[in-house]
Amino acid sequence: MARYDDILATIGDTPLVRLDRLAPSGVHLYAKVEAFNPMGSVKDRMALAVIEAAERSGALRPGQTVVEATSGNTGIGLAMVCARKGYPLVVVMAENFSVERRRLLRFLGARVVLTPASEKGTGMLAKAIELAETHGWFLCRQFENAANAEVHEQTTAREILRDLAGEPLQAWVTGFGTGGTLKGVATALRRESPGTRVVVAEPDNAPLLGSGIPQPATSAAGVYSSHPSFRPHLMQGWSPDFVSPLVQAAVAEGLVDEVVPVSGAEAMRLTRQLACREGILAGTSGGATLAAALAVARRAPAGSHIVCMLPDTGERYLSTPLFADIPETMTEEELALSRSTPGFRFDAPADVPAPAPAPAAAATDVEAERFVAETVAREPVVMFALEWCEFCWSVRRLLAALGIPYHSVDLDSVPFQENDLGSRIRPVLAARCGARTIPQVFVGGELVGGCTEVFDAYRDGSLQTRLAAAGVPFEAGVALDPQSLLPGWLQPRMRA
Repeated sequence: MARYDDILATIGDTPLVRLDRLAPSGVHLYAKVEAFNPMGSVKDRMALAVIEAAERSGALRPGQTVVEATSGNTGIGLAMVCARKGYPLVVVMAENFSVERRRLLRFLGARVVLTPASEKGTGMLAKAIELAETHGWFLCRQFENAANAEVHEQTTAREILRDLAGEPLQAWVTGFGTGGTLKGVATALRRESPGTRVVVAEPDNAPLLGSGIPQPATSAAGVYSSHPSFRPHLMQGWSPDFVSPLVQAAVAEGLVDEVVPVSGAEAMRLTRQLACREGILAGTSGGATLAAALAVARRAPAGSHIVCMLPDTGERYLSTPLFADIPETMTEEELALSRSTPGFRFDAPADVPAPAPAPAAAATDVEAERFVAETVAREPVVMFALEWCEFCWSVRRLLAALGIPYHSVDLDSVPFQENDLGSRIRPVLAARCGARTIPQVFVGGELVGGCTEVFDAYRDGSLQTRLAAAGVPFEAGVALDPQSLLPGWLQPRMRA
């Protein structure tokens, strides 16, 4: 084993691993396994590069606090770098990203300020900008920082070409978040391996690049606007709700040859396949990138060499006893930081909201109304849902625990984006249910309601009565507190 002066010297030089069991016969499919970085993700490279570039330029002063908005991996990489170099770090993260990430950040000494999930990635960044401007902190600006792309041009791309030992690379496949990996590696490949196709994967229900719609302009304050094609999706760290300047530059420079849409279900399936068939523990974004790489591999000529990026480790998605004493919610110090600027605060009182006003009458949509009526009449148990929604997943967990067969109409899925049918169904449901919220569950043609109403109906036994009357089988002896099925970040608020 080599000997290093500090942990930062171990960043990079990650292995290129052949996926022999998952690849089509005759195609050489390799994964660049970035979990071998010391903090388990590709973002370690960028974290070190951004901090050292700021040190060289004088933008980061000794002892100055560093702040960044991140879904987790960038923050964890920054926490390692800042811990070693002696900079305080504040990470701004939406409340719906995995609890494991925020606990690991705190374990590494960072402070974590949460923002409401409804404000998405743009809200995270806006809060980070507020904090930086108010307190004089150094903001990394990973989505536009040139050092983010340069480190991948100088290291990641060169490692891939070196490890192929002169074999031609037909395709390189990646997802995108900040765009640093995409722009940096693609720039080097265009120069050193011009025959390589650069393939970009993105969520099928959030086609920011595939839609062809330009990214809305950035505000004067440097805050990005949400892209109209964005929908929440299952690939954490991928595709924020805007197309970053680094991604825009990669597209404008002609570095992207193809965009491949990937479903969340396929991403999760292939993440599991990576583990159980190849022995590689990767995150959901790695499974999604592999899905796109397999689509390319299936139509590639025999003997082709294809490389896909696996950005992080699957352990980033687990809860373990190691972090049992690390808090999940903001500490008093973190709440004070949140209150130090006015916007995007997460510590608003958890009051019970007033009942929503009755939905306004909408113009008749015959197709949408017919679809709803026919589906409710045909299916014994039907749930009108969203693929990404955690309340929908909570209801799915209850139905699965009770062994209840059901039909899910996922209004944000790709099939329902045709002719905007999913969006057109929602006002029809609102008029029928008296509520705009999703999910809405029907049993035997009768409305049960949304997540809370379904849980209440299970507690008081009326759900079981309706199921029996409709002839729907279910497990009667299950002892279950349905509130335990809610997302962890919501449960403290529900108990308040």
